[in-house]
Amino acid sequence: MKSIEEYIELINKKLDEYIPENIFPEDIFKAMKYTVTLPGKRLRPIMCLEACKIFGGDYEMALPTACAIEMLHAQTLIHDDLPCMDNDDFRRGRPTNHKVFGEANAVLAGDALLSFAPQIILKYSKDLGPEILIKIMEEYTRYAGAYGVIAGQVADIEAEKNWKNNIFGLKPEELLSFIHTHKTADLFKLSLRSGAIIAGADEEELNKITELGEKLGIAFQISDDILDETSTFEEMGKTLGKDKNSDKLTYVTLYGIDEAKNKLSCILAECCVMISGFERKSAVLIEIIEGIKKRVGI
Repeated sequence: MKSIEEYIELINKKLDEYIPENIFPEDIFKAMKYTVTLPGKRLRPIMCLEACKIFGGDYEMALPTACAIEMLHAQTLIHDDLPCMDNDDFRRGRPTNHKVFGEANAVLAGDALLSFAPQIILKYSKDLGPEILIKIMEEYTRYAGAYGVIAGQVADIEAEKNWKNNIFGLKPEELLSFIHTHKTADLFKLSLRSGAIIAGADEEELNKITELGEKLGIAFQISDDILDETSTFEEMGKTLGKDKNSDKLTYVTLYGIDEAKNKLSCILAECCVMISGFERKSAVLIEIIEGIKKRVGI
Protein backbone atom coordinates (compact mmCIF):
# COMPACT_ATOMS: atom_id res chain seq x y z
CA MET A 1 0.00 0.00 0.00
CA LYS A 2 1.40 3.37 -1.06
CA SER A 3 1.10 6.50 1.05
CA ILE A 4 0.47 9.94 -0.45
CA GLU A 5 4.09 10.86 0.18
CA GLU A 6 5.33 7.73 -1.62
CA TYR A 7 3.03 8.41 -4.55
CA ILE A 8 4.30 12.01 -4.79
CA GLU A 9 7.93 10.88 -4.75
CA LEU A 10 7.27 8.36 -7.51
CA ILE A 11 5.29 10.84 -9.63
CA ASN A 12 7.91 13.58 -9.27
CA LYS A 13 10.64 11.18 -10.33
CA LYS A 14 8.73 10.14 -13.45
CA LEU A 15 7.78 13.70 -14.38
CA ASP A 16 11.46 14.64 -14.25
CA GLU A 17 12.36 11.64 -16.44
CA TYR A 18 9.62 12.15 -19.00
CA ILE A 19 10.37 15.78 -19.92
CA PRO A 20 13.79 15.99 -21.59
CA GLU A 21 16.47 18.61 -21.14
CA ASN A 22 19.20 20.00 -23.40
CA ILE A 23 17.13 19.51 -26.55
CA PHE A 24 16.83 22.30 -29.11
CA PRO A 25 14.94 24.57 -28.76
CA GLU A 26 15.75 24.40 -25.07
CA ASP A 27 13.43 27.22 -23.99
CA ILE A 28 10.26 25.30 -24.75
CA PHE A 29 11.30 22.22 -22.78
CA LYS A 30 12.52 24.38 -19.91
CA ALA A 31 9.21 26.24 -19.84
CA MET A 32 7.22 22.99 -19.95
CA LYS A 33 9.27 21.39 -17.20
CA TYR A 34 9.24 24.52 -15.03
CA THR A 35 5.51 24.44 -14.33
CA VAL A 36 5.09 20.65 -14.43
CA THR A 37 7.72 20.15 -11.74
CA LEU A 38 6.71 23.00 -9.43
CA PRO A 39 6.11 21.59 -5.93
CA GLY A 40 2.48 20.54 -5.61
CA LYS A 41 -0.01 18.16 -4.05
CA ARG A 42 -0.16 15.97 -7.21
CA LEU A 43 -3.80 15.17 -6.42
CA ARG A 44 -4.79 14.24 -9.96
CA PRO A 45 -2.01 11.71 -10.67
CA ILE A 46 -2.41 10.28 -7.18
CA MET A 47 -6.12 9.74 -7.81
CA CYS A 48 -5.34 8.03 -11.11
CA LEU A 49 -2.95 5.60 -9.43
CA GLU A 50 -5.27 5.02 -6.49
CA ALA A 51 -8.29 4.35 -8.72
CA CYS A 52 -6.26 1.72 -10.54
CA LYS A 53 -5.46 0.10 -7.20
CA ILE A 54 -9.07 0.30 -5.96
CA PHE A 55 -10.26 -1.76 -8.91
CA GLY A 56 -7.53 -4.36 -8.60
CA GLY A 57 -4.99 -3.07 -11.12
CA ASP A 58 -1.24 -2.56 -10.92
CA TYR A 59 -0.80 1.15 -10.21
CA GLU A 60 2.58 1.15 -11.98
CA MET A 61 0.74 0.44 -15.25
CA ALA A 62 -1.08 3.75 -14.73
CA LEU A 63 2.03 5.85 -14.05
CA PRO A 64 2.47 7.26 -17.59
CA THR A 65 -1.22 8.21 -17.73
CA ALA A 66 -1.08 9.74 -14.24
CA CYS A 67 1.93 11.86 -15.19
CA ALA A 68 0.30 12.87 -18.47
CA ILE A 69 -2.72 14.14 -16.55
CA GLU A 70 -0.42 16.21 -14.33
CA MET A 71 1.12 17.67 -17.50
CA LEU A 72 -2.36 18.52 -18.75
CA HIS A 73 -3.11 20.15 -15.41
CA ALA A 74 0.11 22.18 -15.68
CA GLN A 75 -0.99 23.31 -19.15
CA THR A 76 -4.24 24.64 -17.72
CA LEU A 77 -2.32 26.52 -15.01
CA ILE A 78 0.10 28.11 -17.49
CA HIS A 79 -2.73 29.39 -19.66
CA ASP A 80 -4.94 30.33 -16.70
CA ASP A 81 -2.17 32.58 -15.34
CA LEU A 82 -1.64 34.48 -18.63
CA PRO A 83 -2.32 38.24 -18.77
CA CYS A 84 -5.23 37.59 -21.14
CA MET A 85 -6.89 35.35 -18.55
CA ASP A 86 -6.35 35.63 -14.77
CA ASN A 87 -3.11 37.62 -15.10
CA ASP A 88 -1.36 36.07 -12.10
CA ASP A 89 2.29 36.65 -11.20
CA PHE A 90 2.72 33.69 -8.84
CA ARG A 91 1.86 30.00 -8.82
CA ARG A 92 2.76 27.67 -5.94
CA GLY A 93 4.95 30.39 -4.47
CA ARG A 94 7.04 30.83 -7.62
CA PRO A 95 6.78 33.31 -10.53
CA THR A 96 4.28 32.14 -13.13
CA ASN A 97 5.49 30.69 -16.42
CA HIS A 98 5.02 33.84 -18.47
CA LYS A 99 6.93 35.86 -15.87
CA VAL A 100 9.95 33.58 -16.27
CA PHE A 101 9.87 32.67 -19.97
CA GLY A 102 7.79 35.45 -21.53
CA GLU A 103 4.19 35.40 -22.65
CA ALA A 104 4.81 33.88 -26.08
CA ASN A 105 6.86 30.98 -24.73
CA ALA A 106 4.29 30.38 -21.98
CA VAL A 107 1.50 30.08 -24.55
CA LEU A 108 3.63 27.68 -26.59
CA ALA A 109 4.65 25.68 -23.50
CA GLY A 110 1.00 25.13 -22.68
CA ASP A 111 0.26 24.13 -26.26
CA ALA A 112 3.24 21.77 -26.24
CA LEU A 113 2.16 20.06 -23.02
CA LEU A 114 -1.32 19.49 -24.41
CA SER A 115 0.12 17.30 -27.17
CA PHE A 116 3.21 16.05 -25.30
CA ALA A 117 1.17 14.41 -22.54
CA PRO A 118 -0.64 11.87 -24.73
CA GLN A 119 2.68 11.03 -26.39
CA ILE A 120 3.92 9.97 -22.94
CA ILE A 121 0.92 7.66 -22.53
CA LEU A 122 1.43 6.05 -25.92
CA LYS A 123 5.20 5.73 -25.59
CA TYR A 124 5.35 4.24 -22.09
CA SER A 125 2.07 2.28 -21.87
CA LYS A 126 2.44 -0.24 -24.67
CA ASP A 127 1.73 -3.12 -22.26
CA LEU A 128 -1.84 -1.86 -21.83
CA GLY A 129 -2.79 -2.99 -25.31
CA PRO A 130 -4.48 -1.03 -28.11
CA GLU A 131 -8.06 -1.26 -26.81
CA ILE A 132 -7.24 0.26 -23.41
CA LEU A 133 -4.96 2.87 -24.98
CA ILE A 134 -7.72 4.00 -27.33
CA LYS A 135 -10.08 4.32 -24.36
CA ILE A 136 -7.52 6.38 -22.44
CA MET A 137 -6.93 8.64 -25.45
CA GLU A 138 -10.69 9.13 -25.78
CA GLU A 139 -10.91 10.10 -22.12
CA TYR A 140 -7.95 12.48 -22.38
CA THR A 141 -9.18 14.33 -25.48
CA ARG A 142 -12.73 14.58 -24.18
CA TYR A 143 -11.90 16.06 -20.80
CA ALA A 144 -9.03 18.23 -22.06
CA GLY A 145 -11.01 19.81 -24.87
CA ALA A 146 -14.03 21.89 -25.78
CA TYR A 147 -16.42 19.53 -23.97
CA GLY A 148 -14.28 19.58 -20.83
CA VAL A 149 -11.75 21.92 -19.21
CA ILE A 150 -11.86 24.46 -22.02
CA ALA A 151 -15.65 24.71 -21.80
CA GLY A 152 -15.33 25.54 -18.11
CA GLN A 153 -12.58 28.09 -18.70
CA VAL A 154 -14.53 29.88 -21.44
CA ALA A 155 -17.69 30.02 -19.32
CA ASP A 156 -15.61 31.32 -16.39
CA ILE A 157 -14.15 34.13 -18.49
CA GLU A 158 -17.49 35.08 -20.02
CA ALA A 159 -19.24 35.04 -16.64
CA GLU A 160 -16.82 37.49 -15.03
CA LYS A 161 -18.73 40.70 -14.27
CA ASN A 162 -21.70 39.37 -16.27
CA TRP A 163 -23.06 36.56 -14.10
CA LYS A 164 -25.64 38.76 -12.35
CA ASN A 165 -27.24 39.80 -15.64
CA ASN A 166 -28.50 36.34 -16.65
CA ILE A 167 -27.19 36.92 -20.18
CA PHE A 168 -26.46 33.19 -20.54
CA GLY A 169 -30.02 32.06 -19.86
CA LEU A 170 -28.82 30.23 -16.76
CA LYS A 171 -29.45 30.94 -13.11
CA PRO A 172 -26.24 31.90 -11.25
CA GLU A 173 -26.18 28.57 -9.41
CA GLU A 174 -26.55 26.69 -12.71
CA LEU A 175 -23.77 28.70 -14.32
CA LEU A 176 -21.53 28.16 -11.30
CA SER A 177 -22.17 24.43 -11.46
CA PHE A 178 -21.29 24.32 -15.16
CA ILE A 179 -18.06 26.29 -14.70
CA HIS A 180 -16.67 24.23 -11.87
CA THR A 181 -17.94 20.89 -13.13
CA HIS A 182 -15.84 21.41 -16.22
CA LYS A 183 -13.01 23.75 -15.21
CA THR A 184 -12.08 21.76 -12.09
CA ALA A 185 -14.02 18.52 -11.69
CA ASP A 186 -13.41 17.22 -15.22
CA LEU A 187 -9.72 16.61 -14.51
CA PHE A 188 -10.65 14.80 -11.30
CA LYS A 189 -13.03 12.61 -13.33
CA LEU A 190 -10.36 12.03 -15.98
CA SER A 191 -7.88 10.96 -13.31
CA LEU A 192 -10.16 8.49 -11.56
CA ARG A 193 -11.75 7.13 -14.73
CA SER A 194 -8.38 6.57 -16.42
CA GLY A 195 -7.00 4.64 -13.46
CA ALA A 196 -10.18 2.57 -13.30
CA ILE A 197 -10.11 1.83 -17.05
CA ILE A 198 -6.50 0.66 -16.83
CA ALA A 199 -7.55 -1.68 -13.99
CA GLY A 200 -10.38 -3.11 -16.11
CA ALA A 201 -13.32 -1.58 -14.23
CA ASP A 202 -16.76 -2.32 -15.64
CA GLU A 203 -19.37 0.28 -16.64
CA GLU A 204 -21.10 0.33 -13.26
CA GLU A 205 -17.78 0.85 -11.49
CA LEU A 206 -16.86 3.60 -13.94
CA ASN A 207 -20.15 5.38 -13.25
CA LYS A 208 -19.48 5.28 -9.50
CA ILE A 209 -15.91 6.56 -9.80
CA THR A 210 -17.05 9.30 -12.19
CA GLU A 211 -19.63 10.53 -9.67
CA LEU A 212 -16.94 10.52 -6.98
CA GLY A 213 -14.62 12.50 -9.25
CA GLU A 214 -17.26 15.14 -9.85
CA LYS A 215 -18.00 15.52 -6.15
CA LEU A 216 -14.32 15.66 -5.21
CA GLY A 217 -13.62 18.21 -7.92
CA ILE A 218 -16.48 20.45 -6.83
CA ALA A 219 -15.38 20.12 -3.21
CA PHE A 220 -11.82 21.09 -4.11
CA GLN A 221 -13.09 24.15 -6.01
CA ILE A 222 -15.32 25.25 -3.12
CA SER A 223 -12.32 24.99 -0.80
CA ASP A 224 -10.24 27.04 -3.25
CA ASP A 225 -12.96 29.71 -3.42
CA ILE A 226 -13.05 29.90 0.38
CA LEU A 227 -9.27 30.06 0.70
CA ASP A 228 -9.07 32.87 -1.87
CA GLU A 229 -10.71 35.05 0.78
CA THR A 230 -9.45 33.55 4.02
CA SER A 231 -5.90 32.32 3.38
CA THR A 232 -2.53 34.01 2.90
CA PHE A 233 0.01 34.14 0.09
CA GLU A 234 2.43 32.10 2.20
CA GLU A 235 -0.14 29.31 2.57
CA MET A 236 -1.45 29.29 -1.01
CA GLY A 237 1.56 30.47 -3.02
CA LYS A 238 -0.51 32.74 -5.27
CA THR A 239 -2.16 36.14 -5.28
CA LEU A 240 -5.35 36.08 -3.21
CA GLY A 241 -8.50 38.20 -3.20
CA LYS A 242 -8.63 38.51 -6.99
CA ASP A 243 -11.96 36.69 -7.25
CA LYS A 244 -13.71 39.25 -5.07
CA ASN A 245 -11.99 42.22 -6.71
CA SER A 246 -12.98 41.07 -10.21
CA ASP A 247 -16.57 40.20 -9.17
CA LYS A 248 -15.99 36.61 -10.20
CA LEU A 249 -18.73 34.02 -9.82
CA THR A 250 -17.59 31.68 -7.02
CA TYR A 251 -19.20 29.72 -4.23
CA VAL A 252 -18.28 32.49 -1.79
CA THR A 253 -19.65 35.38 -3.87
CA LEU A 254 -22.89 33.47 -4.46
CA TYR A 255 -23.46 31.83 -1.07
CA GLY A 256 -21.08 33.50 1.40
CA ILE A 257 -18.27 31.81 3.33
CA ASP A 258 -20.41 30.07 5.96
CA GLU A 259 -22.80 28.52 3.45
CA ALA A 260 -19.89 27.58 1.16
CA LYS A 261 -18.33 25.73 4.10
CA ASN A 262 -21.63 23.97 4.78
CA LYS A 263 -21.88 22.86 1.15
CA LEU A 264 -18.27 21.68 1.24
CA SER A 265 -18.82 19.68 4.41
CA CYS A 266 -21.90 17.95 2.96
CA ILE A 267 -20.18 17.05 -0.31
CA LEU A 268 -17.12 15.65 1.47
CA ALA A 269 -19.37 13.52 3.69
CA GLU A 270 -21.01 12.13 0.54
CA CYS A 271 -17.56 11.36 -0.88
CA CYS A 272 -16.62 9.39 2.24
CA VAL A 273 -19.79 7.30 1.94
CA MET A 274 -19.02 6.56 -1.71
CA ILE A 275 -15.42 5.58 -0.96
CA SER A 276 -16.56 3.23 1.80
CA GLY A 277 -18.74 1.45 -0.75
CA PHE A 278 -15.81 0.25 -2.86
CA GLU A 279 -14.73 -3.33 -2.34
CA ARG A 280 -11.12 -2.24 -1.83
CA LYS A 281 -10.79 0.57 0.71
CA SER A 282 -8.70 3.65 0.06
CA ALA A 283 -6.94 5.37 2.93
CA VAL A 284 -5.34 7.70 0.37
CA LEU A 285 -8.65 9.14 -0.87
CA ILE A 286 -9.86 9.57 2.71
CA GLU A 287 -6.60 11.37 3.52
CA ILE A 288 -7.17 13.71 0.56
CA ILE A 289 -10.62 14.53 1.94
CA GLU A 290 -9.22 15.14 5.41
CA GLY A 291 -6.62 17.42 3.84
CA ILE A 292 -9.32 19.53 2.20
CA LYS A 293 -11.15 19.80 5.53
CA LYS A 294 -8.00 20.88 7.31
CA ARG A 295 -7.19 23.53 4.70
CA VAL A 296 -10.48 25.36 5.24
CA GLY A 297 -10.94 24.56 8.92
CA ILE A 298 -14.10 22.44 8.92
